[in-house]
Formats: sequence, structure tokens, C-alpha cells
Amino acid sequence: MLAQAGQISVQLIDSIMVGHVGTAELAASSFANSVFIIGFVFGMGFTFGITPLVGQAFGNRNDKRVGELLQNSTVLNTIISLLLTIILFGLSYLMPYMGQPENVVKLAIAYYRIIVISMLPFLMFATIRQFLEGLGKTKIATIITILANIVNIIFNYMLIFGKWGLPELGLNGAGWATLIARMIMPLLIIAWFLKSKYYVKYKSYISVKTLKITELYKLFKFNLPIGLQIIVEVIAFSFGGLMMGFFGEVALAAHQIALGLASFTFMIATGFGSATTIRVSFQLGANKYKELRLAGFASVHLVIAFMTVTSVFFILFRNYLPYMFTNDLEVIKIASYLLIFAAVFQIVDGIQIVSISALRALSDVKFALWLSIISYGILAVGCSYLFAFTFNFGPQGIWFGYVFGLSFASILFLLRFNKITKAFLKLK
Repeated sequence: MLAQAGQISVQLIDSIMVGHVGTAELAASSFANSVFIIGFVFGMGFTFGITPLVGQAFGNRNDKRVGELLQNSTVLNTIISLLLTIILFGLSYLMPYMGQPENVVKLAIAYYRIIVISMLPFLMFATIRQFLEGLGKTKIATIITILANIVNIIFNYMLIFGKWGLPELGLNGAGWATLIARMIMPLLIIAWFLKSKYYVKYKSYISVKTLKITELYKLFKFNLPIGLQIIVEVIAFSFGGLMMGFFGEVALAAHQIALGLASFTFMIATGFGSATTIRVSFQLGANKYKELRLAGFASVHLVIAFMTVTSVFFILFRNYLPYMFTNDLEVIKIASYLLIFAAVFQIVDGIQIVSISALRALSDVKFALWLSIISYGILAVGCSYLFAFTFNFGPQGIWFGYVFGLSFASILFLLRFNKITKAFLKLK
């Protein structure tokens, strides 16, 4: 949970500090991140595939398989990261044609190109982190993430506002701070991993012979639906961000505030999801089907309790939280309305991320992809457009769509997990 919260804190802290530079800068940050996040989370989703596979092999006490997965997944994820970086950088040339305010686009492009470069080192870190999570080792990634956040805050302060003799770079300063922090992360985790004696038994199976095209292809086929499933959800939110831009920079800035806060609580819920993947994959590898089912539903209960608290928090403090980002009263007014919708979908958002994480642990990734396409690609985007423009609800209408899509997804994923685990119990 701390590692996931730390991961999203980089973007949240950037938004808070950039918001005090100006509304246009905050809107540009929102626009840039709406485009960047699509490729970024696809890469993140691609790394998620290693956790359940390592967890199953670890639960089955197959050290050789664990070592092979480490080597092949690292090579595959590095290739994918390079390709994504090139593709996302190329997208920057299309940003002027995405219907956003001209001054926002001008500010966004330079910032966007900087954070695109940061994706490669971060995904290198994420690959090793997901491998360690498959073994149930979560502490070191958390420590490194916290350290990276401290570095990001310090360099944000120096580069955004031009402190301690450094130039005042504004929004671009936030981009450079993120890049520096994310370059430190893989260096630290690789150094720690190579030094640790605990992983010698796995590193001993790494060789040229275990690097196989057939294994890379198998991993690609398994990881691809996970990456696509996550990207479908993010595209729905990114389309929401692009549609919000049609209402102007004030609405876009308010959207960034509400989405930043909702994303922070969501990433903590993703920590529950990561723990669910680890526990369920362990039990699957050990053929303990009753414990597998209990672990999944225990996570659902925990995340409902946590997200209920965050939902109440958003409602009670919706008029005050936006002040962390800006003093623009128009932005604050819209953001406070959007936080009501964020509060409404907190619980279902938590249920869907825990349920989909449990399904990944069961290697049920293809069917989950189709459920995501229905929930996010069709229902969420469609409802957002209808409520915002057809029914003239304005910016709030886009968030209506989010509520519908997430609610539908949570029901489908939970029913799917229940069905599969009941079948396991009958087999035993």
C-alpha cells in the first residue's frame, strides 16, 4: 500500500506545486498526463504479469522457474519499455490537434516529453519490484519509493520555483524532478538485489540458455491482456480528460485536482490488489483452494472498509481539499462538485481493483480484458459523453460516466472470481 501510494504521490505532489504556479500550468499538467498515462499504465500492466507467475512458482517451491521468469521478464519488459517510450514521444507531435486550448498545449508539450523519458527507468524498477512482490518481498520497493518521493519534492521546489541558485522552470521543473527521481529508483533496487544473498538461488538459474524466444513469447501472450485491460480503464479516464478540455482550462484544472485525489486513494487500494495477487497466487501454487478463496474475499472486505473512510473524507472536506492545489475560486468550485462523484465511486473502485487482481493471480486475464472493454471502453466513455454533452450536465456529466463504468466493472469482476473459486472447491 505504501509503495503504491508513493508511486502516485509523485504526480499528486507535482499537481499541488504546479497549481500554485498558475491555472494554465495545472491544466497543461492534466492534459499531458491524460496522454502520457495511457502508455505508462500499459507498461505498468505489462510488468504486473510477472507477480502471479512468480507467486505460483514460489508456492510450488520451483526455484528454477522463478529464476527463469526473472531473466525472461526483465528482457521482455525492457524491450517493451523502449518501444513505448518511442511511441509516446511521437504522440507529442499530435497534441496540438487534440482540441485543447492553445496556451495549455504549448505548456504541456515540453513537460510531456520530459516525463516520457522517465518511463523507461521507472519500468525497469517496476519489473524488479513486481518480481519481488511475487516472492512476498515488498519492503525494499517501499523504502526506495519513499526515498524517490523525497528527492522529487526537493527538486520540485528547486526547479519549479528557482530556489538555491537553480533556474525557475515552472511546469518543466516538475518534469525534470520526476525524471531525476525515477532514474534513481532502478539504480537503487538493482544495487540492492545484486548485493542481497537471499536471491542467490534464483540468480544461479540465469544464463544464456534460459533466455528463450518461446518463453518470451509466452510471457508476452500472458502480459498483453493485463496491459490492455489496464489501458482500457485508463483510456476511459483519459478520454474524460480530453472531453473536459472542451469546457476550457478552468474545468480541466478542476478535473486534474479531483482526479489526482481520487487516484491517490485508488493507488492505495491497488496496494490491497497487489497483496491479493500475492496471497491468491501463493495458495494456487500450493493447491490450497479454500484458502485461496478466503484470501480473495478478505481483501474485498478490507478494501470496502478503507474506501468507505476515503469516501466520507472526500464528502466532508470537498470544499477545502482543492485549496491545496490552487487559490482560483472558479477551479475550486468545480473541483468540489467533482469530488462528490469521486466519493461515490470510491467503494466500487476498490472492489474492482481487488477483484481484477485476484483474477490475475488465477491467470484469468483474457476474459477480464473483455469485461473491462464492456465496462470502461463502452459504458464509461459512452455515459460520460451522453451526460456531459447530450444531456448538458457539463463537467460533472463526465464523472457520471466514471461512476457507471466502475460500478459495472466491480460487479462483473467479483462475480467472475466467485464463479472460478467455487469451481476450484468442487474439484477438490
